[in-house]
Amino acid sequence: MRAYVVLTGLFAGLGSFLFGYDTGIITTSIAHESFKEYMGHPSNAATGAIVATYIAGEAFGALLQMLIGDKLGRKRFMQLMCIVVTIGTCIQTSAQNYAMFLAGRIITGVAVGALVSTVPIYNSEISPPEIRGVIGGISGLLISMGTCTANWVGFACGYAPDTSEFQWRFPLAMQIPPGVILFIGLQFVLPDSPRWLIRHARDDEARQAFTRIRGDLDAAALHKEFEDMREQILYEKSIELPGIKEAWRKYKKRVIIAVIVQSATSLAGTNVLGYYQTTLYKGLGMQGHTILLLAGVYGTISLLVNCVSLKLLDFIGRYPMLLFGFGGLCVDLVYCALMTHFFQGSDNQVGKGFAILGIYIYNAIYFLMLNSTTWLYGVEILPIHLRSTVTGLASLSHFVFNIAVTQAGPTAFATIGANFYYVFVGTTFLTTVSIFFMFPETKGKTLEEIAAEFGDEVVTSDAPLAKDDGSVKAADEQIEDYSRP
Repeated sequence: MRAYVVLTGLFAGLGSFLFGYDTGIITTSIAHESFKEYMGHPSNAATGAIVATYIAGEAFGALLQMLIGDKLGRKRFMQLMCIVVTIGTCIQTSAQNYAMFLAGRIITGVAVGALVSTVPIYNSEISPPEIRGVIGGISGLLISMGTCTANWVGFACGYAPDTSEFQWRFPLAMQIPPGVILFIGLQFVLPDSPRWLIRHARDDEARQAFTRIRGDLDAAALHKEFEDMREQILYEKSIELPGIKEAWRKYKKRVIIAVIVQSATSLAGTNVLGYYQTTLYKGLGMQGHTILLLAGVYGTISLLVNCVSLKLLDFIGRYPMLLFGFGGLCVDLVYCALMTHFFQGSDNQVGKGFAILGIYIYNAIYFLMLNSTTWLYGVEILPIHLRSTVTGLASLSHFVFNIAVTQAGPTAFATIGANFYYVFVGTTFLTTVSIFFMFPETKGKTLEEIAAEFGDEVVTSDAPLAKDDGSVKAADEQIEDYSRP
């Protein structure tokens, strides 16, 4: 594993960090008394709108990715979103009223919604196949790191006076530097995706980018990998279908799986528990700084188990992690419903502790088995000419379902209480069944080889693969000689 590949993936992951931080910071912001006072003590519906409008912005960001993401390229599109996210976070930080705050949330949502689905595309396209789980999964890891950071920053700022706007303005201002840093890094440090460059007939630049990322092409194995990649991309380009309707007909199963794997996380209640965990802790009798402390522990668990997840992706594979991850969530959601039902209105502190434990177990299962896996898997299975468009579509479905469940969250927990969990039990069970029957394994395969799992033709170059790196001279002589099996 070259250090440069890892560092490139981590740097690009700042886009995912912004998504995690901006998603997580609202959890503590809406719990601060100074925020409630400044915003006029928003109702349950108004609190839900703070979250729902942000996710609506994310949905629009996914639409932008579908429309212009592939045209601009991975780097330029992420740079554009860095500008947008900086504008949005500045508006949030300086908000003078509820409406201005919502506007800032929407603009920021547009940017992070586009970034969080573009980063795994970029990282998967620069990764060696044998460690693509690690590099591609970095996006999920940085999401959890952003959430963890947001929770602890919110907790620390909770010690500021309840009348001080510093409680919530400073945590929001912390979002500004990462967007600026990522913009500069994309301009001067990170190479563009070699696969995107090949598809757009920029072969010399693609060769330079591939060499910069992976190492000297004098190594025969890397030389052949590049030529096989190039041959497959050119072949796919030669058979590209003219419209979405035709592409849907040919790649229907892949599109459905990509949409399912993204929609399922929203319909499993992940964001509902993440956004409203402070409300749930309060409903279980927690008060004051204890609520923010519990949120900080929640974020720390996310980060720690997500680190382990990166190893598991290339060790046990994507399919088992998805299957047992969603299956585990299904069981835990039943547990959460029962614990909340029996102990929320009681004086049994031990029982309330077990109810909070259920929320933590849910969090551990999700970030260990699913967070990195879902963002990576949907990207891996798609052909390059549809990768940006369909990933945008899948992200759009994720955000649309998110709007529905998070807008309903405060009111649902206030009215039907623990029964809200059972909605997610049903959807998570259906997801588990779908994974069992439909999802293939992608571990250890190149992005081009994965096409064979769906019955597509996979082509290779005639560049020889030899252990002796000196064979590259012979390979160079055959560089333009390709054949299809």
